[in-house]
Amino acid sequence: MGNTWRKETIADVVNLVLGGGLFLSPWIFGFAAEMTTSWNAWLSGLVIAGLAIAALAAYAEWEEWLNLAVGIWVAVSPWLVAFNANTTAAWVHLAAGAAVALLAAARIWFAHQDHPRVTA
Repeated sequence: MGNTWRKETIADVVNLVLGGGLFLSPWIFGFAAEMTTSWNAWLSGLVIAGLAIAALAAYAEWEEWLNLAVGIWVAVSPWLVAFNANTTAAWVHLAAGAAVALLAAARIWFAHQDHPRVTA
């Protein structure tokens, strides 16, 4: 019954906010008329938010690996999908993708660290 928040869940909450922000960014930053750019933001934002919700419900390392891949995709997609001419959309994607990838990489790294054990 005592469902407490752990410090590890902060990254998932941040990813949820980043995913939601990326999803809303075409309307917020005014590039909703550009279909390729908008669809990339909408789909990527939904995937990031969905993975964050799944990680909040029950953490699994594969969620972080997928977040890392999606974060890298979002960060480089302005150049791969060729919408880097829209500097606002490119910066939004680069910032959101880099943040998601960095958080995922940190979570993976911390999950594989050997923590010292105290013995009596």
